[in-house]
Amino acid sequence: MSEEIQSGLIRISDDVVSTIAGLAALETPGIAAMSGGISEGLAKRLSGKNVQRGVSVEVGQVEAAIDLRVIVNYGSSIPEVCRDLQQNVQEAVENMTGLTVVEVNVKVEGVAFREEEPTTAVDDPQRVR
Repeated sequence: MSEEIQSGLIRISDDVVSTIAGLAALETPGIAAMSGGISEGLAKRLSGKNVQRGVSVEVGQVEAAIDLRVIVNYGSSIPEVCRDLQQNVQEAVENMTGLTVVEVNVKVEGVAFREEEPTTAVDDPQRVR
């Protein structure tokens, strides 16, 4: 008795690829945040809660193209950070999905300056305790 094994179609959602790409981007040294885009006002800094922001993807059956909008840390070499970003995103998406990433386009929309932490003096007489 022979059994015929039927193969099904595996389709990976654009949202899944966007999430993978966004997480890989945020893990790249020199990337401060993903950008929501100029259309949303000034470039917003977004936490990891909404990693799909700043990521656009086109996913076919075997290939994917990814566009990223990012904010880079001040003092970082932008070309070097972007090359690392492209490589990290490509590797993450290809390893997790099996898709071939044909391009990773990066648009740097801002530079993040390190925010200075406010200092409070212990002996400040005007400080409410």
